[in-house]
Amino acid sequence: MAHPVDVHVGKRIRHRRWLVGMTQQQLAEHVGIKFQQIQKYETGANRVSASRLWDIADALDVPVSFFFEGIAPEGSETEKADNVPADILGDKEALDLVRSYYAIPENQRRRLFELARVLSDVA
Repeated sequence: MAHPVDVHVGKRIRHRRWLVGMTQQQLAEHVGIKFQQIQKYETGANRVSASRLWDIADALDVPVSFFFEGIAPEGSETEKADNVPADILGDKEALDLVRSYYAIPENQRRRLFELARVLSDVA
């Protein structure tokens, strides 16, 4: 069975790769491995060594610490107080929403943000 940290790191690799629009093949080529290995990392089936994680972070343009952000210590709550899942990046719909949001021009994006804030306060 995969260790929860390996699964978390794998999810963070997958989501960052998806956010930057990179395929498993492209990431694998940048890192110098086969895409099947990227698949195994992303599912947590294989652990990522420190040096490989360094290379992946470089390819995805994030610090290594990015892959450990949001990890819940053992025995802690998996939901935040405001009912948002601790692993919000694990939700494809949320990621689609974020990508779409940042595709909107900034002045319109601010208006949309204010609308969303008002709607959430009413709910």
